[in-house]
Amino acid sequence: MMHDSMSTEIPILKKQILLVEDETVFGNAVKKHLLRKGYDINLASDLKSARLYLKENIPDLILLDMRLPDGSGLDLLNEIKSKNTNTEVLVMSAYGELEDAVSAMKLGASDYLKKPIDLEELYVNVKKVIDKNELTQKLSYSAKREQHAFEEVKFLGECRQINFIREQVEKISSLTQSESGVPPTVLILGETGTGKDVVARLLHAKSGLNTRPFVHVDCASLPKDLIESELFGHEKGAFTNANVARAGLIEAAEEGVLFLDEIAEIPIDLQSKLLAVLERRSLRRLGSTKELPVAAWIIAATNRDIESLVKRGEFRSDLYYRLNVITLTMPSLRDRDKDILLLANYCASLTSKRYGLLFEGFSKEALKQLKEYSWHGNVRELKHLIERAVLLSGGGVIDINILNIDKNEKINNEVEINHDITLGEAELQLIKSALERTNRNVSKAARELGITRMALRYRIKKYNL
Repeated sequence: MMHDSMSTEIPILKKQILLVEDETVFGNAVKKHLLRKGYDINLASDLKSARLYLKENIPDLILLDMRLPDGSGLDLLNEIKSKNTNTEVLVMSAYGELEDAVSAMKLGASDYLKKPIDLEELYVNVKKVIDKNELTQKLSYSAKREQHAFEEVKFLGECRQINFIREQVEKISSLTQSESGVPPTVLILGETGTGKDVVARLLHAKSGLNTRPFVHVDCASLPKDLIESELFGHEKGAFTNANVARAGLIEAAEEGVLFLDEIAEIPIDLQSKLLAVLERRSLRRLGSTKELPVAAWIIAATNRDIESLVKRGEFRSDLYYRLNVITLTMPSLRDRDKDILLLANYCASLTSKRYGLLFEGFSKEALKQLKEYSWHGNVRELKHLIERAVLLSGGGVIDINILNIDKNEKINNEVEINHDITLGEAELQLIKSALERTNRNVSKAARELGITRMALRYRIKKYNL
């Protein structure tokens, strides 16, 4: 075991740059300057040495001179781009070599700089190219990950309400095929665990935007003091510790889908700023005066009674009307009696395959309990209960004792409170029960209790939980 005093920090990987330049004085000056800026830089004086380096390494950026002792930089650029790597190339050309620079851009160079080059100007361009490449790779990974996540999620159900939702999803998704602009905002309503996020992903997957990013923002889990920065981004120096400019989640969605889950949790003082995004299709980062365009399709969801929040002044009416262009209401599982056994069998089969267990169905008594249970946690609660039953059964038939729904009904339906206790003691019991139900997920517990995450954290600290 390693003691704390012996632990070391994990080193940060520096961005790799290859400078291909035959002018020794200029090359050394560039190398020294970029090393001071925190980059790892190697120098090659001709095409031969550059090719030897690239056989063993894949740099993030190549600074490439157009005229080299043993040939043209265009030849090396063509070789690099044909390998389909993520390496960016920034070409450097002297006066009179503009034709080469144009050719380089056609071959896929990120940009070109005209010699003589100011070192600080070079650094600004290097940083711009590397930062853009890093963001592109992150968004590409995010899009692939989200697409993979959708492929693993099935929107199951045969009841009338679910079939209606499917029909609506098809109609709404078809609107994204139009060239007339951004599709209308969609608001998905429904209790916790009904599958609002699944429908949002389904809209994305069936739309014309399915190859573009899907950015899922859980508004309930965003830190209250950082939510504005997380959503809208910030400029360098906008607040303490804002050492670099950073794009927000809205900006990161680009021309894809921005899914604002639990939108009712956004503080009311930020709701006006979100309204401006929806109305003007633009945003301003924290600390900036520049308007940036917003092209993302916005889908929102909430488990709260948003009309009641509007009446109580806890949610802006103008934002609600702007969000409520197209509304989908997810049915609760207790209203989908035809789907309960379908979903239970699917979850059981999935869990048994995952853990290599045999699943032979449910006993008659277990099936009866599944149908009669009220499912306050909806599909999510069903999934967790079935997973636990399969694991406890060790395979085979799941009977009434393993399912143990009676105990669950008591825990989830209501908390039994002694009427002789104080208000504080009753509050403590409710909070303990909610934390147990959600496996100490503070955001979920807060939503179930109908309070904010910060309010629940205060009570957790108050009761030493």
